[in-house]
Amino acid sequence: MAGDGSIQMNIQEMATAMQYKLPVKVVILNNCYLGMVRQWQELFYDKRYACTCLEHGPDFVKLAEAYGATGFRATRPDEVEDTLRQGLATPGPVIMDFRVCQEEGVYPMVPAGAPITEMLLV
Repeated sequence: MAGDGSIQMNIQEMATAMQYKLPVKVVILNNCYLGMVRQWQELFYDKRYACTCLEHGPDFVKLAEAYGATGFRATRPDEVEDTLRQGLATPGPVIMDFRVCQEEGVYPMVPAGAPITEMLLV
């Protein structure tokens, strides 16, 4: 599981998965942002977003196909289960792109400089 920003830091490993025919299933939570950084900007910097929008990110289904893998996309909550079922049942490497709300939060999260005992749960 990865965000759309973080997967772009190591997407080249799909070539390795294809080369060795590894049954890797990648689930992308795609909010078109560097989500964790955007969430910090929302919570601690009064929504002053800077340099976190990824509105020109790749089409992950086409990217999967470019590697020779299979890609699926869910854009609505009622498509999630079917997309997961299809992706997990498909042989070989698969990328599943789940579009989520741009301001969807990821928890738990530890604020900068805080100890783990002060993590935010919601």
